[in-house]
This record gives sequence, C-alpha cells and structure tokens, in this order.
Amino acid sequence: MCGRYSFITPAPSAEARFEAVFAEPAPLRYNAAPSQQLPVITNAAPDRVQLLRWGLVPAWSRDPGGGPKPINARAETLADKPSFRLLLARRRCLVLADGFYEWQATPAGKVPHRILLRNEQPFAFAGLWDEWVDRATGELHPTFTIITTEPNELMAGIHNRMPVILPDRAAELAWLDDDQKMAAHQQQLQPFAATAMQAYVISKRVNSPANNDAAVLAAAE
Repeated sequence: MCGRYSFITPAPSAEARFEAVFAEPAPLRYNAAPSQQLPVITNAAPDRVQLLRWGLVPAWSRDPGGGPKPINARAETLADKPSFRLLLARRRCLVLADGFYEWQATPAGKVPHRILLRNEQPFAFAGLWDEWVDRATGELHPTFTIITTEPNELMAGIHNRMPVILPDRAAELAWLDDDQKMAAHQQQLQPFAATAMQAYVISKRVNSPANNDAAVLAAAE
C-alpha cells in the first residue's frame, strides 16, 4: 500500500511541471498522511491544482463519518468492483508527489524507506476521486485514493505493493483524457521502471504525521 508520501515542490515549479494553477495555497507536505487535504489534478479540471482529502468517500455513501475510506485501490481489481470501475471511467486524477515512504519488515522491526525518482523530480500517482454531497447544506466534499500495483525490482525488496507512478507528461495527459477508453486507462496502471528510482533508509520520525519537516527526509545514521 501507499500510506505516506511527500510533496514539497514549490508552487511555481509545480505549476510549470504539471501545466496547472493552484486554486488555493497548499502547505508543504514532508509527511503527507490520510485525511489531509492534498494537491490533486482531476480530469474535470485539468488546468487546476485542487486540495482534496485523502481517503475516498464515494458519492453514494450515506454516512461519510462511518464506513471505510480507502486510501489505496488495487489496479488489478478496479474493473471488478462497481464503485471503482465507475470512477475509472469517469473520475481519474493526478496525485502530485515527489517521494513516498514504505516500511520494510525485518527481524528487528519495520524499517522506513524514502523512495523517489533518480532525478529527484516531482511526479504524479494515478488516482481516483469522487465527491460526496451534504444534502443538508449542499456542500461538496471531494476525496481521492491512490492506485497501487505490483512492485518493481527496487520495491520488491521493501514491500509487496507500490503506487502507480505515471511515467511521463504524455501518460499524465492520457490518464486525464475522457476520450480514452477505460481499457486504455487500465493498461496504464503498470509498475514504474526500477532503474529510474532510488530508495534509502530514513529515521522513524516519519512514523508520526505530526513530524512534517525536512528532518523526515534525512537518511538514517
């Protein structure tokens, strides 16, 4: 699964990279965690970076306060689950990131790693989004989930899943393209090339979402 990541790219650089403008200021996230409002670009507004809450609440949900709020969706079974299949067809998004964290199980306990691109540039996870409407107030509550897939050679030594990273700008635009067929979108959900990634061990500061500072990124001593 992918349960924590970072996005500390300055807004001007992010806007140039993703060809979209921030709809509102976004804080730097050294340690982004579920339930936080995080930068996302949806297929409905591909020229805007919006803040959506991480943890999917489906539009059909009766009680957003209860029930599961999946932070991840498995690429292999999206088409088998009616709620995810509908979102794959209609509501896809780019989740902006520049690194993510995973914990390797060892005899001595779980060891956190930071994983990022070898060129250390920002990238986008493939995600799904939805909107729950509060019928009492009419207020919209947009949320998202990150799609995961099988690990590549780098990630296989750390964890048995990895987030889907779209490989380039053309792939990002294709993921947002409503004219693409669902089968084409499903085909995009592949492991990222291991040779274009790097990973290193970090301290357990990342274990707490309260630690949201540059020290989280530092290699363990």
